[in-house]
Amino acid sequence: MSDTVQIELLPLGRTFAVNRDAPLQDFLFAHGVEFPCGGRGRCKGCKVRLLAGDLPISPEERARLTPAELAGGWRLACRARATGDLRLELAQWETAVLGDDSAFTFTPQEGLGIAVDLGTTTLVGQLLDLRSGRVLAIQTALNGQARFGADFMSRIDRAITGPEGQAQLQQTIREQVGHLGAQLLASAQAAPDALRHVVLVGNTVIHHLFCGLSVEPLARVPFESPTPGARRLSAGDLGWALPRAVPVHFLPCLGGFVGSDLLAGILATRLHESEALTALVDLGTNGEIILGNRERILCASTAAGPAFEGARISVGMRAATGAISAIRIEKGALRCHVLGNVQPRGICGSGLVDAAACALDLGWMKPNGRLHHRAALRLRAPVQLIQEDIRELQLAKGAIAAGLRILLRQWGATSADLARVHLAGAFGNYINWDSARRIGLLDVPTEKVHPAGNTALLGAKLALFHLAEEGADYADLLRKVRHIPLHEDPEFHETFVDCMGFPAN
Repeated sequence: MSDTVQIELLPLGRTFAVNRDAPLQDFLFAHGVEFPCGGRGRCKGCKVRLLAGDLPISPEERARLTPAELAGGWRLACRARATGDLRLELAQWETAVLGDDSAFTFTPQEGLGIAVDLGTTTLVGQLLDLRSGRVLAIQTALNGQARFGADFMSRIDRAITGPEGQAQLQQTIREQVGHLGAQLLASAQAAPDALRHVVLVGNTVIHHLFCGLSVEPLARVPFESPTPGARRLSAGDLGWALPRAVPVHFLPCLGGFVGSDLLAGILATRLHESEALTALVDLGTNGEIILGNRERILCASTAAGPAFEGARISVGMRAATGAISAIRIEKGALRCHVLGNVQPRGICGSGLVDAAACALDLGWMKPNGRLHHRAALRLRAPVQLIQEDIRELQLAKGAIAAGLRILLRQWGATSADLARVHLAGAFGNYINWDSARRIGLLDVPTEKVHPAGNTALLGAKLALFHLAEEGADYADLLRKVRHIPLHEDPEFHETFVDCMGFPAN
């Protein structure tokens, strides 16, 4: 009997060999299969369909999948092993990772620099010519840590509950970023010796996991780390296939779960230079809010992002092929746009917001979120939203709306005093703002809202030029920043409950 077996993936048309008895999770992640619960068999996010071969049904699969799904060959990839040759059907995820091509002012320098945005879900890196500011290469990837959990709380749990958990997460992200850096240089045919700096930004959990800092303080009240500052390592320290002496800078976090990606966002939007009161809202896997001007800055984080990225929604998915991404009302019915113009497989965050807004306008849903005379909100077969999905949207949008309201209250201002709101990240770039206002996500006039793109990556690029001049600690800016733990605000619960409802009109 051979030590290897053949795996064929459809519709990708790929066939490859793996070690016999290898867990499917170990190799399917690289081909777009996600493991939202970290491979614990607690969700259905990693479903694959068995077309040929044998995958015995596990107890978790009997609990999570319907008899019809099991009879149709559906299995949970996280529960299965390749004991023999397999032919599997899986949906091809064509993830659109938001890059950055913004123009910016800089002082020319010698050599090359690499800027990397380490997102919870995706990574994007760019290689820059520091003399011209020109982007020479770009690389994107799914964050390899995602196979241990889709959100950062799953990864904290992984890090602190197993003896090898944190080391495994650290090795995964370090090796992946090192490989990404080597790919950038190779694709640009650039000389490695010309590389001067690497700058990384990311949320607090990724900052700690990459830098080898304990995430245990982030798992308990008050959810603050004693080590949020900038870290400098070298390519040699990290074992990367780059010149050993190249410094690798991870920019400092702002406090709690507000990481260096939001510091980069401040730099990118120049919020810290603004005379007028300005906000920056990042609706990623976590929701972060910045409020301030050149005098002072407040920041906070909310547990909002998973629903906006499709997680915890029964038919949720990221903005990829097969996702309902936009919905409008046409002759009293819903008209859905599906990415890739294919049969819909689910709904992403922008479509979810549209669906709720349309249901409100059609009278199919009450302001309290209850569906009116219907068990589900049918979108386009086979995709439909159930009551629990609406509840998840209410929790997510309520957390963001309450967070901004509390920061404004702490500032002594109202939403009318805001001159501009920057929406960062892919969700902020693609959301229909009229729909967002309709559901009460943020009570701000449309003309004040500015989709800002990938501010984390732009800020990281700006930091490449800042390093030679002032270093990477940003001490002067950080002195202006105050982190507001929302859970400690005596009015948070009441405000949150108030923000969960939808506007009547």
